[in-house]
Amino acid sequence: MMIDAFRTLFWREFDSINAGAQYFHVKAVTVKRWLDGTTPPNPMAEKLLIIKARGYLPNDTRWSGFRVDEENGFLVTPDGHKFNPKDLDAYPLWRGEYLELLRRHGHIKGRVQVQPPREHPKPFRGGRRCEAAPWIPIRDKIKK
Repeated sequence: MMIDAFRTLFWREFDSINAGAQYFHVKAVTVKRWLDGTTPPNPMAEKLLIIKARGYLPNDTRWSGFRVDEENGFLVTPDGHKFNPKDLDAYPLWRGEYLELLRRHGHIKGRVQVQPPREHPKPFRGGRRCEAAPWIPIRDKIKK
């Protein structure tokens, strides 16, 4: 990472040098040296800064646009929807209840098309991008 990019990202994420020093567990003088270009930033500090700027999510195309709201502990979607950990934990149950409701009472609401969750491509494996493996149920594996 170039020093200008590090400096820009640092000031976007932190209000003061002391806040950055506390986050990186170094002294303020070290952060000052990184910012003025006297010494290059520690590579792990660069990685931590990028992770913090991305909102603690992986640098992957599947997570683009998502972020984590640190103050409230919410996962924020690209559309602006916010989910707390309890919502995410209960999501499979909600989806199951919704599908059962449609199965039992779908005639009331009319013709509702249920869409399965979208499949996402795998990011990287072994340093290179690979194709997603077809999904095979566990019980099919056991029978063979």
